[in-house]
Amino acid sequence: MPDDSAVETANDTPPVPASAATVFVKPKRARPFFGRHPWVLDSAVQRVEGAPSAGDVVDLVTHDGRFIGRGLWNGSSRLRVRLYTFTAEQPLDDAFWDSRLTAAVDLRRQLHLDAPAGGCRLVNSEGDDLSGLIVDRYGPYLAVQATALAMAERLEPICDILERLLQPRGILLRGAERGLGKLEGLNLPDRQLRGERPEGPVFVEEHGLRFGVDLTEGQKTGYYLDQRENRQAAASYARGRRVLDMFCYSGGFGVAAAVSGKATAVLSVDSSAKAVALAKANAELNAATTMAVEQADAFDKLASLQTAGERFGMIVLDPPKFARSRASAADALRAYHRINRLAVDLLEPGGILVTCSCSGAIAREDFLVMLSGVAQRSGRMLQLLECRGAAADHPVNLHCLEGEYLKCVIARVT
Repeated sequence: MPDDSAVETANDTPPVPASAATVFVKPKRARPFFGRHPWVLDSAVQRVEGAPSAGDVVDLVTHDGRFIGRGLWNGSSRLRVRLYTFTAEQPLDDAFWDSRLTAAVDLRRQLHLDAPAGGCRLVNSEGDDLSGLIVDRYGPYLAVQATALAMAERLEPICDILERLLQPRGILLRGAERGLGKLEGLNLPDRQLRGERPEGPVFVEEHGLRFGVDLTEGQKTGYYLDQRENRQAAASYARGRRVLDMFCYSGGFGVAAAVSGKATAVLSVDSSAKAVALAKANAELNAATTMAVEQADAFDKLASLQTAGERFGMIVLDPPKFARSRASAADALRAYHRINRLAVDLLEPGGILVTCSCSGAIAREDFLVMLSGVAQRSGRMLQLLECRGAAADHPVNLHCLEGEYLKCVIARVT
């Protein structure tokens, strides 16, 4: 690998005069950014020339002033700069954001995910070179989530572009996760940004099924679009089996198993009363007559089923994020181990375990090692059949592997 100085000579072109300040990187800390990683942490910053305000455009340069990239500043966040271009002549103007959003929408059209009645992630933050911005489409409505302060300050021009590209009936803003919002200095309540507000759930089609999505109060932006293909993959193992779907939320895995997979029976469980009501409505909407929905704590329910001597042919575990930072990864892995051990003990010989993690702080390899520990402690053999990730409308930027967060493992338990 060349050293920083050798790489830096390739970007020796003077930048365009469009930045509020210049951010200097510490010596020997420039390599990730020449590798196009978009996150500049405070620990990599040597000094700042100028007085940028939150959301201002800044240039990132080496300790001796050579141009690296251009991004947006947030002095109150540990993530000081988010980089969006590594071309010195490229200003971060309205035309730039227009081109990035257009490219993201065009990709979904190439993936044939532009059916008017469907749901799709149109912008996946770093995965589309738009760090800090998420845009999901549910039929004629868009749900926007700004996870970076600088993007929140650009919502008006972003909505202008989205309206021109997509002509949505309405655009809703969903607030960032509590912890992330605090880190970024964000306080964005859910609200209507443009157009009409949906009255009641918005219905989307997915592999021949229909789901009602709560865009105003539902989790994430209303629905787990990232699991679209995984729901069908899991359903393909459900035929003739009794299925337990834990943390069911709106019932996606359960409905797919009951209707597409022809399971003999499905029990879907969630601790949220609103989620249970939504899952019941989606089961009725799809005539999933073999599916029952129950409100209960997942750990307590699994333990009570074990005490009662219940057995299942397939169990789906799709819990919420157990680890919100690397500091909590060890505790999260213990929680994953516990819940997967409970599930394995409830499976019949030859049963199918579908187990998921949406914790980005948990690496895929660590998740698999945890499952190996479950196999050893339970005395059961786990055969890995599929190791899956998010759907294709959630692309991962290979310059920023932190964007790969979803793990979906399908294993046979003997």
